[in-house]
Amino acid sequence: MSRILIVSNRLPVTATVVEGEVRLDPSVGGLATGMRGPHERSGGLWLGWPGELPRLTSEQQRHLDRALEEMRLVPVHLGKRALKSFYEGISNSIIWPLFHYQVEELTAAVPGWHEYREVNERFARMVAERIRPQDVVWVHDYQLLLVPGILRRLVPDARIGFFLHIPFPSSEVFSLLPWRGEILEGMLGADLIGFHTPSYMRHFATTIQRVLGLETNIDRVHHDGRETRIGVFPMGIDVEGWSARAEDPSVYHEAERIREEARGRKIIVGIDRLDYTKGLEPRLLAIERLFEQEPALSERVRMIQVTVPSREGVEAYAGLRRRIDEAVGRINSAYATPGAVPVHRLHRALSEQNVAALYSAADVMLVTPLRDGMNLVAKEFVASRNDEDGVLVLSEFAGAATELGEALHVNPYDVQGMADAIKRALTMEREERRERMVALRRRVREHDVHRWAEEFLDTLRSTQPQPHIAYTETLSLPALQRFFQRLRADQPLVLLIDYDGTLVPFADRPEWAVPDEAAIDLLRRLAERPHTRVHVVTGRSRDSIEGWLGALPIGLHAEHGLWSRVRPGGPWRVNVNTKGEWRRPVRRLMEHFTSTTGGTFIEDKTASVAWHYRTATADHTNGASFGDVQAREMRLLLGELLSNAPVEVIAGNKVVEVRPHGLHKGIIVPAVLADAPEQATIVAFGDDRTDEDLFAALPDGSITVKIGGGESQALYRLSGVDDVRALLNGIAAGPREPAKRPQRSSTMHT
Repeated sequence: MSRILIVSNRLPVTATVVEGEVRLDPSVGGLATGMRGPHERSGGLWLGWPGELPRLTSEQQRHLDRALEEMRLVPVHLGKRALKSFYEGISNSIIWPLFHYQVEELTAAVPGWHEYREVNERFARMVAERIRPQDVVWVHDYQLLLVPGILRRLVPDARIGFFLHIPFPSSEVFSLLPWRGEILEGMLGADLIGFHTPSYMRHFATTIQRVLGLETNIDRVHHDGRETRIGVFPMGIDVEGWSARAEDPSVYHEAERIREEARGRKIIVGIDRLDYTKGLEPRLLAIERLFEQEPALSERVRMIQVTVPSREGVEAYAGLRRRIDEAVGRINSAYATPGAVPVHRLHRALSEQNVAALYSAADVMLVTPLRDGMNLVAKEFVASRNDEDGVLVLSEFAGAATELGEALHVNPYDVQGMADAIKRALTMEREERRERMVALRRRVREHDVHRWAEEFLDTLRSTQPQPHIAYTETLSLPALQRFFQRLRADQPLVLLIDYDGTLVPFADRPEWAVPDEAAIDLLRRLAERPHTRVHVVTGRSRDSIEGWLGALPIGLHAEHGLWSRVRPGGPWRVNVNTKGEWRRPVRRLMEHFTSTTGGTFIEDKTASVAWHYRTATADHTNGASFGDVQAREMRLLLGELLSNAPVEVIAGNKVVEVRPHGLHKGIIVPAVLADAPEQATIVAFGDDRTDEDLFAALPDGSITVKIGGGESQALYRLSGVDDVRALLNGIAAGPREPAKRPQRSSTMHT
């Protein structure tokens, strides 16, 4: 098994000095729990800041260093200045509030971007110094957004994953960052980027499109000659651990004590870090509104609100604590009785046992953040309810809401709506509570933290190194002469020729792309050349290409390699299994875009569905036609719709096509090679993204020709159909006398 190098802001231990001895206590929390197994099993390293250490003697420092080394933990030490600028400044005063849509909490003119970049560089260098071939690097969270890109420059062949544990905001909000481009470039250094929910992944795809001009193909981004995959990996919790903890006798007795103190009142629990994203103020307003409307409830309800101290060095948090204290005081002064205080607040960290006791005792659990990446508290509560009782009231803006559909979802900005939901939770019948909790527990158990880690790592390990985009030389006269020098008069050849945009001009509708007599005559003469095999490789349907070219002595390959007729007159064979349930929702989405975009239409093929917009309405927005704008929007929506489907979205020339994974023009290559003359030179022509798959699958020594602009790994470039026909006529006539010089002569770098 390859080693895993985990890179996070904090190490999964806390160092303390007890009676003169240095002690390392394991950290609690989702990341530490989820990564502990992969870290131990792979024999890998964990790099991170060890926290603010106590003053140590030289002997204590040596003991600490030995202990960390034995645990394969690598400390990244940060000075106070770097820590203040990197952590309290950029990370928690800029990135954290902005990614959580709390723009009003941004601190103006916060210095520290230079330090943020330097700390990320330090992390990346320490990884680069320790990485071995076959190692896998997994970088975590918003404090280290630049590490993947920096590490990629230091170790180009490294396999790097990055997971964002907080929301990724909409492109409009993200674009407020002065360093938006650098951050995105940093993230795209990874081979795999993971998000909690489809909406975060969609926001990222939209942002890189609008900020960097990059397109995503469902879960893939091509950038700087590489491919980065993006995916949805909802983080889970240690379900077995929380379930077992709830069964512990000490936890059981503590839960009973909490219930006894409530004296028969319903117990509402909230457990949150003290953070403005957690929605604590509107939550208390909802409790206050409920008591105003139902005064009798104030005597039948006890709310226990735990706030865990957090980032007390950040100014915004001190003001938040003061406002919460004022709200709790206001409610209690209005509704307390000599025998009961309706809101009981604890401001301190609790042990996992105490937290489990509160989960077990709660009748209603409030998890109502204004925005949250996932929120594992909601899942911990569910895992702790072995009695299959209790009601979860959950913000629709928590990432967990996408999975926990049986919770009572609320809008934390709607105080009245929250008050109504809390009342409903308090009065819900036992059978409904049980039905909801059983469903929640099943889902939380199926998707625990261990499955999360395994799925991400399995996906990361499956990523394949991508070929770097090469220099593509336009066939000027000298280049054309070199081209023909490779093709002797008697040189055996295999010619692979794309159809639309290569052999024939584009047509507004598929049925209008009938080949002219010149094209048919050209293919016939090429096929008559000694020791030559000619293949037309197209996205067209089998029936269309058979009807147009079936009588010629050439090989035909339709629907991007789904169908092949390698030999003239031979049988058509299917190359890929085309079964799947994705077609119906894809077609519905395309039908919607067709109804709102004039001049567009849908083409159904055996294995794929295509949306054509060559004749779309000519209105222009931001320099792009309306059809282009709609096509980009469609690809983003298809990416979300098909995030777990075995298909891919292809952006062709004025067409968006959805096809099964594994279906591409490159799959025809083995059959073509098996039929090729001995020692044949392979020459392939194509104009769009689908032809790059063919180029990539060809053996070394093949000649590849890109038609038109855009990135390509082809060796040569021609400007259009006329130049392709001129070159092919030269091959048919004999390599020493090309029929016509291509029109373009400038060299292009893509």
